[in-house]
Order: sequence, then C-alpha cells, then structure tokens
Amino acid sequence: MSASSVNRRRILSLWLPRLPIDRIQRFFNSAGLGKANHEPDIVVIKDNNALVIHALDEAAERLGLYIGQPLANARAMCPDLRVFDADPVADAKTLSDIADWCDRFTPLVALDAPHGLFLDITGCAHLFGGEAALLKTLVRALGRQGFAVSAAIAGTSICARTLTRQASGTIVADGGEAEAIRSFPVSALGAGEAITTGLRRAGLKTIGDVASRNASEITARFGARFSTLLAHALGQGDAPISPRKPLPDYIVEKRFAEPIATDTMIAMTLSRLADTLVTSMEKQGKGARRLEAAFFRTDGVVRTITVETGRPVTRSAVIDRLFRERLDALADPLDPGFGFDMVRLSASRTEIVVQEQRDLDAHVHDNDELAALIDRIAARIGGKRVVVHLPQDTHIPESAVLAASAQHHLAAAMQAEWPVRTESEPPLRPLRLFDKPEPIKVPFATVPDGPPHQFTWRRALHAVVRVEGPERIAMEWWRQDGKQLTRDYFRIEDAEGLRFWIFRDGLYEGEVFDGDGKPASPGWYVHGLFA
Repeated sequence: MSASSVNRRRILSLWLPRLPIDRIQRFFNSAGLGKANHEPDIVVIKDNNALVIHALDEAAERLGLYIGQPLANARAMCPDLRVFDADPVADAKTLSDIADWCDRFTPLVALDAPHGLFLDITGCAHLFGGEAALLKTLVRALGRQGFAVSAAIAGTSICARTLTRQASGTIVADGGEAEAIRSFPVSALGAGEAITTGLRRAGLKTIGDVASRNASEITARFGARFSTLLAHALGQGDAPISPRKPLPDYIVEKRFAEPIATDTMIAMTLSRLADTLVTSMEKQGKGARRLEAAFFRTDGVVRTITVETGRPVTRSAVIDRLFRERLDALADPLDPGFGFDMVRLSASRTEIVVQEQRDLDAHVHDNDELAALIDRIAARIGGKRVVVHLPQDTHIPESAVLAASAQHHLAAAMQAEWPVRTESEPPLRPLRLFDKPEPIKVPFATVPDGPPHQFTWRRALHAVVRVEGPERIAMEWWRQDGKQLTRDYFRIEDAEGLRFWIFRDGLYEGEVFDGDGKPASPGWYVHGLFA
C-alpha cells in the first residue's frame, strides 16, 4: 500500500432521517407517555402558508405518507394522525447532544445540517476493532437511544454522505468511491432540485452517467460548484470537514467495561488521568491553562466541566484540587444516571513553562500562592467573578478603572501604577463611585457654573454648607461623537457632614436645549460618596 493511501482520510457519515419525530417520541417515552395504539406520528412545518409534513415515523410511512405532503392530504388518508409542530431549535440541540456523545469515538466531529454528522475516524478505527466494528457499535448505540440511523464510511465526506442516503452500512475501500456510487440516482448527490431536474432532462439519470461526461461540459452547464461536488463524491479530492470544537492540545481518557457512578471512583479516575496528562505535557515542557473533563453516560448524555488557570499548571495535584473544587460547587450536581462508561481529561489550551528562580525569591513564592488561590476561588464561583482593577488612561470617571479577570491579568494588576494621593489633602475622587450616576433635584444654583444651595436625593433634602469646585471634565469628542455633555464636578458637604461628588451635566446656554431649540436647564447628578 502506498504512503499516499495510508494517509488518506476516512470519514464516517451519520444521518438521522427521523430526528424530529424521534426526539418527540423519546420525550414521551421518558415521561412514560409512549404510544398505546401505535397511531402514526408526523411533524409538520409551514411552507408557503401551508402545513406540510416535515418528518414522519415508520407507521406513517407504511401508510404512504411522505415528506413534503400537505397536512390536509395526509389527514384525508389517515384521520388518526398525531401531529406535532416542528421545532428546529430543539432538533439542532438534539443533534448537538448526539455530536457530543460521538466525541467518544473521535474528537473531530462536524455537523452536516440539518440531521447529519461527519466523523473523521482516520487512524482511530483500530481502537474499536476496525471500521466495521466501529460502525456497528455506533449504529446500535444510537438505535438503543431511540434514533433511526443510517451510516457509511468512505474516503471523502460527500461520498460517505451519499452512501448514507442510498446504501446504509456500506464501507468503501480507499479509491473505490466512484464505483460505489456509480449506480445511484443523481438526486443522491443533494445538489438541489434545479440541477437534478436539469441533469435528468439531459438524459443523465445516474451518477455514473454524469461522471462519464467531460468535466468541462458539466462545469459549463451546471457550474463549478456542482463539478466540485461531483469530484468529491467520486473520491477525486475532498474539502476538509469543519469540526465543532477545536482539537485539544492533549487528551487522555479512561473507558470502563462496567460503568462507574460513585464520587470516589470519579475522583480517582480524574486523579489518574491528571497524572497521565501532566506526564505527557512535561515531555514537551508545557503546562495547562484550560482543562476540560468530559463524562460520558451510558444513556448518551455527556457532561463537560471546565476549569481555567492563571498560570500554566504542571502538577497533577493542582489539577485534581481544581476539579474537586469545581465539582463541589456545581449548582447542578454531576448526575451519573446509570453510570459513566468513559471519562476524558483534555488540555484545550497550553503554554510553554518558563523556569523561574524559586528558592531564594520570596516574591515569586507569594505570587504563586496568590495565583493558586485565585484559581481555586475561580473554580468554585466562576472566573468572571474574580476580578482585578486596572487603571485606564482617561479622565472620564466611570472609565478610569477597568475590571478584568484576575486569572488573566494578575501580573498587570501587580505592576499597575495608580495616581498617588497628596498627603494632608482630601481625596479628589470618592471612595464609592456609582456604576450609574443618580439624578438629583436642584431647585436653583449659581449660574453659569456655580454649585447648588440644596438638592434632593432619594427623597431626602440636603442643605449644602461647603463646596469645592468646579472641576470641569469635557467628554472625549473623538470617541462619543459629541453625544455626551461637558460636566462640572463639585465636592460638597451637607449640614449633616455627608460628603458627595455631584456634577452638572451640560453648560448653561451652551449645550442643553429644549424641543424648540431654546436654552434649557442642565441636569444634576450624584456620582459618588466620600464617606
């Protein structure tokens, strides 16, 4: 066998022709509401202001019903139909769940909308006893879950897809794609009704008939896109599939002959997988920044748990501890159901580990402990809730500080330089700054740029006794297109000793106008509290 044939891809195509109706029947069966009289079920969808059949079960198919048939005609043939409305969103979610389950066979799984999947099984079929055994295992497992499945394997995705529609269970050897699909009708290519009709009118009824014609003739009559589709179906090159998820840098997994369900076994399995994963990364001098643990249940449900770290992790004990924290804090506990038959641990993002002097530098040890603490807290409550604040080069008060993830910006936060407060001087900015300035009522103020004599905030009247200001802050015209007004800020103290940071939004007779274009009174707001 040549080297080129050894390296050729092998694609397994799955097609679930009754996915919409299978999803509904699975729901009723799980709720104990399965069919008693075996009446036919159909799913309908609106097409050109008419309800037509979108999917149907075997009972409805035996009665002569077909996809695309008007609902009125179907009811005339079978008055006892159970009719359900189509739900493309729920169907897509079910297909995505099936794709997650297929990750147990290969991490390269792509969607073939609306009811199909592509699995790149190149180099991994031998792990399941060969391609025939893999195909049989996959189809049987999905059948037990209540899905009608058609599957085939070929060297190209288009050829495999064509076989699932015409000859389910076929495994085409490398180089045999053209012969395998030669006798199929041209409609099997899925090129669209217009092209299929045009081919038939030209006397080309089978794929073999089309393949026998000169490629330039086919391109001139039906376009380059169809010519490429035909070439891929015949095994003459192929476009790569687009996996749903990027391939992780490192993957380790454990399969079980007898499913596991106890917390102890799950923790032990994760710990052992962490040891293996760290050993694999250590050989290339890398550490994990993002880790995923996937738990595959025997009934097809897959649960994935993710943890992120601020620094590359190179110790299995740290990985084990982070996942323990994450599992303990789950709002929706990990439900093993009838047990997990496979557990996978992957490092989806890794970095090269930079060696540092750690024996004599106490500062490095402190940083490591702080980063580890942040990782543990983030694993328990979520990384978005653990933040650090970074100064921003702007004079706009609400934009002067940026809240960023502590795991990814810890080093920047430790090196950030903040404005230094002048000793023996009151603070220029309040200790508490509101996310959104709150409006206040000012009956009168000194014009054009003076402070108010009193104001009402939260239904309480405050008499102003001391004032510092104004501090004029003009908005950044190059960012906000002149929509924000100039602010005059005042540091004020009321008769009760409370200190506020308030501002007038807009200049008198310069920026605020009413509906008639006449000058109007600017608004006043409290933006923060000093004490």
